[in-house]
Amino acid sequence: MTNTGIDGKAPVMTDVARLAGVSHQTVSRVINGQNNLRPETRDRVQNAIDQLGYRPNRAARALVTKRSASIGIIGSKGGYWGPSTTHRTVQSAARDAGFSVSAVSLATLTHDELVGALHHLHDQGVEGIVLIAATDDAVTAARSEESVVPVVVVEGDPTTSTWTVGIDQVGGARLATRHLIEAGHERIVHLSGPQGWTESRGREQGWQDALDEAGLAWTPVLRGDWSARSGYENGLRLAEDHTVTAAFCANDQMALGLLRAFHESGRRVPEDFAVVGFDDIPEAAFLIPPLTTVRQDFTEVGRRAIDVLRAALDNTAAPEASIDPELVVRSSSTTAPKPTTTVAPQQGESHVQ
Repeated sequence: MTNTGIDGKAPVMTDVARLAGVSHQTVSRVINGQNNLRPETRDRVQNAIDQLGYRPNRAARALVTKRSASIGIIGSKGGYWGPSTTHRTVQSAARDAGFSVSAVSLATLTHDELVGALHHLHDQGVEGIVLIAATDDAVTAARSEESVVPVVVVEGDPTTSTWTVGIDQVGGARLATRHLIEAGHERIVHLSGPQGWTESRGREQGWQDALDEAGLAWTPVLRGDWSARSGYENGLRLAEDHTVTAAFCANDQMALGLLRAFHESGRRVPEDFAVVGFDDIPEAAFLIPPLTTVRQDFTEVGRRAIDVLRAALDNTAAPEASIDPELVVRSSSTTAPKPTTTVAPQQGESHVQ
């Protein structure tokens, strides 16, 4: 990266055009996110921008385009792996797309808090907003404000959100449950997330669908709140029920708590009981035993959220909103339901989409 243009000064748009071998107008179209360019031309211009270290003049761009080149992101202070990781990837994708970002992190995701955050960002003149809070209140708040600026809801319900993007939650849960069924389990319990979350409903629906397809009965759903503590508390009760041989947990933190409860209760995983989580947190491969889980591509979620927002701003066709998950098979689920049989833990992982 040279960071210099003509006569050693900071690079300007004409320097980018000269290096890329295109016109000044073509560089401007790339910077403004227009889609009527060949991919190879866009790549050549972007490479020149990166090589020169060129930074657009946002004030001048706003005067010409009548757009602020600024977006808002609303997230939660909850600290859970999925939402916090998505927040980072959305911010990174927004900067890569040339937007400046105003971020709001909320302690609670009530309707009033969400509407207040939306109004705050509107007052800052943002062009659009990405809302990382897949709750019913978030969807309601987004729909009430989307007439002002586009609001993209990450992991929202596509049947109720105008603009949304996220992982196929139902498909991921079906992958997890089918894996347990194929291992020979017939009584598979689901430890769900909190009610009022679209992700909870999607994962519970996928679990039910897989059982229905296999002709197996549902067991009563255990309710958690995404925390390891709720997994632990439910796990202590579940460890007493020897009629159930496997659990699909709606996130890895709850699965982690369940593993601790089974260890304390003297029930072995996977020899006596199989466990599958959802998210693939960094620690999942290092738990005892390593946790089978459904991996979400949060980097792609962030990129796709910005693509959907740009499509909404440009009034163009939005990209595919649903992203396929991936099943990562580890030792926590690799033994069939035969309590009297001891099987050595397997090493490594396998991946299923």
